[in-house]
Amino acid sequence: MRILIAFLALGAMGCTLQTPTSSGSSSVEPTPASAPAQVNAPGPRLSARQAANNFVEVAETMEPVVEKACRDLTENLNCDFRIVVDDRPNQPPNAFQTLERSGRPVLGFTLALLRDVRNKDEIAFVFGHEAAHHIRGHLARQQQNATAGAAIAGILAAGLGIDPGSSGVMDIGAAVGARSYSKNFELEADQLGAILTQRAGYDPVRGAEYFTRIPDPGNKFLGTHPPNAARIETVRRAVGR
Repeated sequence: MRILIAFLALGAMGCTLQTPTSSGSSSVEPTPASAPAQVNAPGPRLSARQAANNFVEVAETMEPVVEKACRDLTENLNCDFRIVVDDRPNQPPNAFQTLERSGRPVLGFTLALLRDVRNKDEIAFVFGHEAAHHIRGHLARQQQNATAGAAIAGILAAGLGIDPGSSGVMDIGAAVGARSYSKNFELEADQLGAILTQRAGYDPVRGAEYFTRIPDPGNKFLGTHPPNAARIETVRRAVGR
């Protein structure tokens, strides 16, 4: 019912084409990993009805594939994915993976993202990518990195005679730690996501063409996402193309 309500809203809202982001947020309320920016050469957009129909079809096809992969590749991990559409107004194109308090994995998609993808292959690849974040345990690993970064920063601050609690040093250390391997996590999710997309009968290479329409994040120090070319090449290698 949530998806139905969201799609009713989709027909009434206007969207600005913006940079999609993919984050492994641990919060139920998703936050884009980077500030949105205009896409390059957006091309033809889907109608609201086409976007809704594509998403429903892809979700129904992909969900059993990703749940089976989750059970096959992990132990004692909740693989009962919940699929939601973030229907809050004025949200940028974004997809995210998070967890409910019970540990149930959530895959979320904003309305703007569903209007921004051009075909079923693209939405299937985004779906597979976000599911892969959960299967690979990226949320837990990100939190471990943040904890380690905070601890190291606290030790260094104490050695310099700085009170880490009052200076915010540990918060900075946690942020640096969380970002340290985020690019690797994205490429891992691209690799497994491509395989899952292909297993479900979609074309992950065509799906990864989404990266050709968005600004390239480059190879920034402590950036959250790898260069677009590296992501496309990862997808091609994953499926032998």
